[in-house]
Amino acid sequence: MPAVDTDRFLKDLNDLREFGRYRTGVHRPTYSQEDMESRRWLMARMEEAGLHAEMDGIGNVFGRHKGPGPHLLVGSHLESQNQAGWLDGALGVMAGVALARSGLPVDVVAFADEEGHYGSFIGSRSLIGLLEEEEIDRLANKYHGKPLRTALREAGLEGRPRLRLDPARYQGFFELHIEQGTQLESQGLRAGVVTGIVAIWQFRITIEGMQDHAGGTTMAERRDAGLTAVRLLARVDREFPMVCGPRTTWTCGRIALDPGAPSIIPGRAEVLFQFRDIDPAVLERLEERLTRIVQEMNRTERTVSTLEAMSRSKPAPCDDGMQEALARAAEKEAPGKWQRMPSGAGHDAQYMARVMPAAMLFTPSIGGISHHWSEDTKPEDLALNVKILAEAAEDYLRRSNKAP
Repeated sequence: MPAVDTDRFLKDLNDLREFGRYRTGVHRPTYSQEDMESRRWLMARMEEAGLHAEMDGIGNVFGRHKGPGPHLLVGSHLESQNQAGWLDGALGVMAGVALARSGLPVDVVAFADEEGHYGSFIGSRSLIGLLEEEEIDRLANKYHGKPLRTALREAGLEGRPRLRLDPARYQGFFELHIEQGTQLESQGLRAGVVTGIVAIWQFRITIEGMQDHAGGTTMAERRDAGLTAVRLLARVDREFPMVCGPRTTWTCGRIALDPGAPSIIPGRAEVLFQFRDIDPAVLERLEERLTRIVQEMNRTERTVSTLEAMSRSKPAPCDDGMQEALARAAEKEAPGKWQRMPSGAGHDAQYMARVMPAAMLFTPSIGGISHHWSEDTKPEDLALNVKILAEAAEDYLRRSNKAP
């Protein structure tokens, strides 16, 4: 079993933290100067670890093992949410470099824009052929509107070819990630073997009422789209527990009222709503209940609500054999201090799972905080989990009877 240099691994993580440092976290948006500097820094670390490093035309950084296979693919992403944490994504990339440095036959990847500044998983989708040039033409930054083509040109990526993975090269994909929740820490556990990645189903609910004067229109006369939105969401919160699964989550991320003035009754409301689960049957039950709630609101309210499905992703179960390798390693390194658990967040691993076996390992998150600059994990847990990952990778290759 190759030894993982955990001291060097922690140093690399902390060195990476300096690119776009923000308080105790980082601000490293996709294709920003800080993001591109971190990608070039990563390429140097890959070369030091004996990999052949390159960056493609969408910003994916790829380190290719130069020796014979079979190979594993290991990685995550480098960019961050705005004013966010230092480990989300970065942990999985530097874990891959640590495994490569130890001598394991791994390729390492840093996917571009997992955080979705410009699109949905555009780096990992590009690598498996699910990102067309026409989509690149359409995409723009969701915060400031810069077209993706412009961002790629300014980042020096225009004209570079986009890489495509050869799934036949790999026995599977591993991703080490922070939990981004409290399940491990609250139970005193130190590792989580991920069973699968949830699907996210997103909807837009549009409510049409009547814009009118806030003082001159009696309460009995009103067709208030804003109040309908509030009552609809309250009903969702009452009824979803009747049909949800044990780890279902649902979120209203936005309520936009038109015209949005204090003395005008809203004539229109737009609600962005999502729910997540790993079980397709639960997802279907939730959509059926949401549809019924909207229908009932149209019967009882003086407004008209329309439900529109924006996206329905698929759950991504983790590979059984890779899970077992992680479980054996976790029990060896942290006996009784680990559990199996689903991922409530989306990850690039869900796209890798479409073309090869894939699995994930979670470290605890202090306080469950993520997507915030105070995100953190104990150094001893970071070191423990990179050791678990390395042991699982070696074990999985060996048991597959395809190791050199």
